[in-house]
Amino acid sequence: MTPRELAAKIDHTLLKPEADERAVVKLCAEAAIHGFATVCVHPCWVSLAAAELKGSGVLVGTVVGFPFGAQTTFSKGFEAKEAILRGALELDMVINVGMVKSGSQLFWDIVLQDMKAVVAEASAGGAGVKVILECCYLTEEEKRTSAEIVVEAGAQYVKTSTGFGPSGATVEDVHTLSEVVGGRCKVKAAGGIRDLNTTLAMLEAGASRIGTSAGISILEEAAQMGA
Repeated sequence: MTPRELAAKIDHTLLKPEADERAVVKLCAEAAIHGFATVCVHPCWVSLAAAELKGSGVLVGTVVGFPFGAQTTFSKGFEAKEAILRGALELDMVINVGMVKSGSQLFWDIVLQDMKAVVAEASAGGAGVKVILECCYLTEEEKRTSAEIVVEAGAQYVKTSTGFGPSGATVEDVHTLSEVVGGRCKVKAAGGIRDLNTTLAMLEAGASRIGTSAGISILEEAAQMGA
């Protein structure tokens, strides 16, 4: 895999609360130069990113229900619709962790409806959906059940983490999610991925996409290695 091929598997991410206009413009320029799959920015910067990346081949992604997933189904659906209208083509939505932890079928049904609401808006707007489980808070059984629901909802990816929890992606979680979905959707690893070795380990474990704010340094490592 060349550095360019590796870049095509990375979402170049900027979700710091203090990220300003200049930082978003810089992020987009880097993404266009290196050929990242997407940029992932806060919803308020989607229009700017779409304008900066027009014609580049790099997609604009944003977050829905971020970072805790505690918004209502209606709110998540509206967030998704507005993001698409502003130019987003990939949506990373956060699962309602509290309802997953509550455990009853009633709450599992609401978790599914959240996903379906976002997927419906995305499908209507030609966008894709990644569902963030925030695995650090979940038991093994909760991870597996959540991943099955992601498939049922029709999302394109199940994703490990927001990067704002107490821990991020692990090889074990990526392997588990990949095993559960079995090719019915893809896996995105995100949270704490800052170097080439970790990136390659996540891809080897079954991830198809990597979310990181360290994409440039990862590509620099890859270039130094010659592959």
